[in-house]
Amino acid sequence: MSKEEKQLPAKQQLFIKEYLIDLNGTQAAIRAGYSQKTANEQASRLLANANIRSAVQEAMDKRSEDLGIDAKYVLQTIKNTIERCSQAEQVKGPDGTVSGEYKFDSSAVLKGAELLGKHLKMFTDKAEVEHKGNVTLLLSNDDASI
Repeated sequence: MSKEEKQLPAKQQLFIKEYLIDLNGTQAAIRAGYSQKTANEQASRLLANANIRSAVQEAMDKRSEDLGIDAKYVLQTIKNTIERCSQAEQVKGPDGTVSGEYKFDSSAVLKGAELLGKHLKMFTDKAEVEHKGNVTLLLSNDDASI
């Protein structure tokens, strides 16, 4: 249990534990004993709490570390899956005999490519801009009403 989590009320600690099961805030709130009618709002409020967010992130980081899962592992798994699914396999009949046909798992290849593309930010309409320093806004006379 993290330092932040120890400072939280028992019901909030239970929410964190339940949230880590499936990352579903509404269901976690219900399982932690919050009203089913207001579970969605409670989950939103709880997840906006800095101490709860910190405790969740710490638990997720620990879980990833314990399992040896990092970005390199995830990307390598996606790459391996794409390569494996890109191979055409002979189709076998129910009795195990080769039919002479080949199958190719295009949906898995495309899904893997999509995940890699998202990681590389290839499919985004948004641009991330990092700026350090001052920004000067220049307005023309046409923009004076802004």
